[in-house]
Amino acid sequence: MTTQPPPVAELSADEARRIALRAQGFLGAPDRRAGVRGVLRHLGAVQLDTISVLARSHELVPYARLGAVGRPAVDSAYWTGGHSFEYWSHAACVLPVEEWPHFGFRRRAYRARPQWYHDLPDGSYDKVIAQLRAEGPLTATELGGAKNGGEWWDWSASKVAVERALMYGEVVCVERRGWKRVYDLAERAIPDTLLNTELDDTECVRRLVRLAGQALGVGTRADIADYHRLRGEQFDAVVADSGLVPVTVAGWAKPAWADPEALATAPRGRHRTTLLSPFDSLIWERARTERIFGFTHRLEAYVPKPKRIHGYFAMPLLSGGRLLGRVDPAREGRTLVARQVSLESAKAVAPMARALREAAEWVGCDSVRVERVDRPELAAPLATALVAD
Repeated sequence: MTTQPPPVAELSADEARRIALRAQGFLGAPDRRAGVRGVLRHLGAVQLDTISVLARSHELVPYARLGAVGRPAVDSAYWTGGHSFEYWSHAACVLPVEEWPHFGFRRRAYRARPQWYHDLPDGSYDKVIAQLRAEGPLTATELGGAKNGGEWWDWSASKVAVERALMYGEVVCVERRGWKRVYDLAERAIPDTLLNTELDDTECVRRLVRLAGQALGVGTRADIADYHRLRGEQFDAVVADSGLVPVTVAGWAKPAWADPEALATAPRGRHRTTLLSPFDSLIWERARTERIFGFTHRLEAYVPKPKRIHGYFAMPLLSGGRLLGRVDPAREGRTLVARQVSLESAKAVAPMARALREAAEWVGCDSVRVERVDRPELAAPLATALVAD
């Protein structure tokens, strides 16, 4: 771990929480003019995931910050006009196209890998590249089939080849169509000025650390490194030159760094009341979420059903800058079903009702039905709040 110089500021836990909320777009008036693309540029990465309950996670992220953005408009904002691309960041993420050069270190690392899980028949890679060059953007199915017919990991040679080309940076995912990646050549999809900008590994990591610090506002070494899945030693090597400044936060056991612009003015403004995707970057890192909000967040979709505590896709409730509960939602026709609602206290009833009504309207539902409330004494007040004007 790097040796940290003296802190430039001492923050209270509440100040750190508010800085983090503002940095993530949850405190202050939403920038509706910049819209979904503005959210993407501000966050630097929006995670993709196959699970779709209310909507897919990459739709839920701008919804949480901007309100009821039309769902077709969200995909259009991401995937038209060459404003973004998909690559491996925190996970599979939509990234602003301006960040293409910053991931050169990762593309080079993939090219240098001595061993791959899937073997690739001779000529398969060149065949995929030639087909994309001749025919334009294509899915794996259009390239010759995604699978060989076996288990889900039994990829066809064309799928293996195009995914390898994606990791190498010769091919770019420019769209998700029916949740299938649409691939194109990087030379066509990425503007020349970005495609031809070559940064060394240190500069790539330095920029990503700086951007992660800006997106988080304030964070520990682990917080900031985790944002783009960097290693701790990579963070250590560049943080002194990243522009981030050392701070201390009351109650945080480890040193922290902050974006100096985040320290320049006190965070003020209106808090968002909304449901969060479990994959939202505000709550990506479990230890950070517990440290900042005193809230234990865990996605239980991959936990056996009998062992789930809060439900398959429990979405935390953010209101007043606090995490006040969570709900496991589902849709049945035009009804949003709250399979399980967990509330921290009676103060969470009204915000939960508001968030459920707004989410229902956004996805085209005209009613909300609550199945279970973890605090039975709050079931009736929640039902009343859901039908209140």
